[in-house]
Amino acid sequence: MTDWQQRIDAVWADDALTDADRIDAIDAIASERDPDDPLALFERAGARDTAGLEAQAEPLYREALAAGLDEDRRAQATIQLASTLRNLGHFGESAELLKAERERGGALSDAASAFYALTLVSQGDARAGAAIALEALAPHLPRYTRSVAAYARELTAPPR
Repeated sequence: MTDWQQRIDAVWADDALTDADRIDAIDAIASERDPDDPLALFERAGARDTAGLEAQAEPLYREALAAGLDEDRRAQATIQLASTLRNLGHFGESAELLKAERERGGALSDAASAFYALTLVSQGDARAGAAIALEALAPHLPRYTRSVAAYARELTAPPR
């Protein structure tokens, strides 16, 4: 891990910082890199997102993704952008991004499923949201995996 990343991580770990202080600290560290550096853009977006400044975070997430992130951060940025879009009321794009991220698989597919479920609920489709959440949860259960997966499918099955 680089010194730069360690300093970023230290800012995130400092619970004494206010949202404004965190943004200032992240921006100061990010300014050490090129203005179009994907990692710097990603961290700046996350600081604003965490502070509830979704409208400021959205373009930074988009720039970070366009600039190219490693796979782990690409997945994180996609999920975080989609969550931001949901908070901004852009449910359709949020759902598209999360559905695609979920289908990609990978380490964050369950996280994508969780945010996809939230987006579906925000869109007014609580049954589909519950089905997605239960489907993601089922493989992690020590018992009843098949039953919960079947109930998840049943939630979105056409009426008989």
